[in-house]
Amino acid sequence: MTNHQIPKELQPGATIERSFQIAGARNIDEEARTVEVAFSSEFPGERFWGVEILDHSPGSMRTERLLAGGAVLVDHDSRDHVGVVVSARTDADRVGRATLRFGRSARASEIFQDVIDGIRPNVSVRYQIHEAVLEKVEGGSEIYRITDWEPLEISIVSVPFDPTVGVGRGRGDPPSDHPRSATMADQKDTPAAKPDAAASGGDNAAERRHGADAEHQRASEIIAIGEAYASHGADKLIPEAIRSKMSVDAFRAKVLEHLAKEPKPSADVGMSDKEVRQYSFVRALHALANPTDMRAREAAAFEFEVGRAAAEKSHKEARGLIVPFDVLRTATEQRELVVGTPTAGGHLVATDLLSGSFIELLRNAMVINGLGTRFLTGLVGNIAVPKQTGGGTMAWVTEGNAPSASDQAFAQVAMSPKTAAARTQISRKLLLQSSIDIENFVRQDLATVVGLGIQQAAINGSGASGQPRGILNTSGIGSVVGGTNGAAPDWEDIVDLETEVSVANADVGSLAYLTNAKVRGKLKKTFVDGPGTGERVWQPGETPLNGYRAAVTNAVPGNGTKGTGTNLSAIIFGNFADLIIGMWGGLDLQVDPYSAGDSGAVIVRAFQDVDVAARHAESFAAMTDAITA
Repeated sequence: MTNHQIPKELQPGATIERSFQIAGARNIDEEARTVEVAFSSEFPGERFWGVEILDHSPGSMRTERLLAGGAVLVDHDSRDHVGVVVSARTDADRVGRATLRFGRSARASEIFQDVIDGIRPNVSVRYQIHEAVLEKVEGGSEIYRITDWEPLEISIVSVPFDPTVGVGRGRGDPPSDHPRSATMADQKDTPAAKPDAAASGGDNAAERRHGADAEHQRASEIIAIGEAYASHGADKLIPEAIRSKMSVDAFRAKVLEHLAKEPKPSADVGMSDKEVRQYSFVRALHALANPTDMRAREAAAFEFEVGRAAAEKSHKEARGLIVPFDVLRTATEQRELVVGTPTAGGHLVATDLLSGSFIELLRNAMVINGLGTRFLTGLVGNIAVPKQTGGGTMAWVTEGNAPSASDQAFAQVAMSPKTAAARTQISRKLLLQSSIDIENFVRQDLATVVGLGIQQAAINGSGASGQPRGILNTSGIGSVVGGTNGAAPDWEDIVDLETEVSVANADVGSLAYLTNAKVRGKLKKTFVDGPGTGERVWQPGETPLNGYRAAVTNAVPGNGTKGTGTNLSAIIFGNFADLIIGMWGGLDLQVDPYSAGDSGAVIVRAFQDVDVAARHAESFAAMTDAITA
């Protein structure tokens, strides 16, 4: 086939680039500062003019320029020179491989370290075409084989093209699970290689190029999003998204959904159901309260053994004894009766009793649980909760023009453990009991004091001095102002709270009001349309405020000040499904048998790592200057 039948982009002298994914780092020599890469293969690459195959038969690739000290660049920028090509060859598996050596400048060291760390996982080769032939026409596409070509330089780049090559690729290695459909290379063709309308078929060639460019842009953006969240497994969503022609916005939404459903690391230590039922809070506390009583320690040997395992799993140093998360999260179950000797825990004489898990007891101690608050339990390490920060936009377009870019985006709400401490007092004689009723009483008491503390932080935590940040101190929530010195809440204030959430398009999900007993009392005496109308703001029934549910807890502050106003209360409205409470590891129990020793009691301190986050600040609104007196 003569040259005039070959597309201009494949004429002798044309310069093109191909990018490849770095697939691993097995052949990196940090001391010598070298890395072996597979930089080319016979992977068929789609261009706007057809399909291109780089031939790797003996003699097809000219390696002289690379072997004469070919440059290693960043993004094909000749001013960003970071290394040199030490060797280059074509192997029997028809793959081009090279050894790159990085310099010792600050820039070269930065890029080399990124390659080592897997931060820069892709390479690209710029090459010059000396000869191309039309191999065949298949499915309407012309397939060209480049039978004589010359690599000019190798670059570290961002966008992968060929999944079959990369750092450390040995002969016969399977290709990585990376999308093959990122079909357009990161083309930066020289002016001589730009398409000519007449030579390429006029408008038809221009349309093909436009479509190919759009496909390249779509694939590149999908890959970038997936790899940004690779640590959460989002990179595994890339291949199907590209194959199915999924839009970038649809892929963002898919990643967001994936992150929301991603299983969190478990803090379980692997206890069987029987072992969970065997665990006793009372035995553990009794042993902690009597550290010199060998019989008590022996009786609680099982609790101490799993406590050590729980401490190792949660990577924290116990103040006393860690209660494994397996025990805390046990589903409601019928507890087995175990009869043993006094040294093994005493004679159990109670009847069968259905008892909830500690986590359920803790939730039941919080009124916010009934409003739809979400719990993430058994966490290990810091987590990031995804949230959408922008939506896709619609635009009207005229024929032949492309729509404007969408601005849909998402971000993350970081959560990290903060330690909550709760305190309760239990008599020594109570801890000597071993009935199931006493066991459940102790669990319930601990859950209540821990739960109420967590609830207070979720509502009004300062976000400072080791506290989580509660709703009222979250930046960006809606605000309804009563007055300079506060104001008595009325019907208009209740409606305004709902409106604040609605205008932010956040009035979805588990909507409810939350306030304290003083506000409830005030609203029960406040008429909707003024004194004597007969209809009060707070109505009887399950939806007492403006047709929505309402919960009451004195954890909602009632001691605020503003101007000359004092003892001001707060009222919150919002979607409580966007309030997230995270719990890390197990419960850490510490017993003080001395401070209350004269009364025959022991003080139990329970430490729990928790954090609170409002997934969307716009989901909440508050009035914090309500006068109730």
